[in-house]
Amino acid sequence: MDIQVQSFAVANLRRRPEAIEIGGFVAGFDPGTDSPYLNYATPLPGAEPTGRDVAALIGAFRERGRLPRLEFAPEAAPGVAPELRAAGFGTEAVHEYLVCTPGTLTPPRSADAPRVETPATDEEYAALDAALAEAFGGVFAPSVQGAARLRRTQQGGGAVRFVRDQQGVCAGGASCSPPAEDTAELAGVGTRPAHRGRGVAAAVTAALTASMFARGTGSVWLEYSGEGSRRVYERVGYRPQGTRLYLSLSPERRP
Repeated sequence: MDIQVQSFAVANLRRRPEAIEIGGFVAGFDPGTDSPYLNYATPLPGAEPTGRDVAALIGAFRERGRLPRLEFAPEAAPGVAPELRAAGFGTEAVHEYLVCTPGTLTPPRSADAPRVETPATDEEYAALDAALAEAFGGVFAPSVQGAARLRRTQQGGGAVRFVRDQQGVCAGGASCSPPAEDTAELAGVGTRPAHRGRGVAAAVTAALTASMFARGTGSVWLEYSGEGSRRVYERVGYRPQGTRLYLSLSPERRP
């Protein structure tokens, strides 16, 4: 699964507004934001970069005023992390990823499970973007650009879902990328603090996953942020498969 997830990561970055390939890496940039979570690189499966390749990659980030940063499945390219560390890259995080297949998907069966919807209007996309910003503790601010990215995901072959509370306010939601390499990434599952513990995350996760399987995608994968969220995903049918490594270079370091 590591190779498949890494191949997906490459294909997904190639969809970015600006994508370049350099020294066995693909880097994807979004000129509309300097967020390191939307501007990063990943290696091709099996890549064995040299120090010169890494220096060229760092230069591409510096030219754009972006933090040199990578996300990848290390087992899919074992030669990459040592070269990056030699150049001064440090570990941001190591995340386990979970995978769901049509045979393991287990949607919530409770009669009280919240109703899941697909946003259709600008107001609904903006409301979901604001809900996710609150859910993630202000890591990003709600914005026109954020709402537009959600709409592009839905219109570009991915899927976006959300849940309303009893007053009609967006309580939370998530999105799933367009498939590539027979898999898709489900990301950004978030619930406003006041609505947690009510099945929102499980409902949107199951709905998004099912929507990908209905299109013939063989698997969907995601990363989790804590044991509580892991239990939610496992109840829906996700199972551990591997790890992803996040590395970045301090702004003070130079190639």
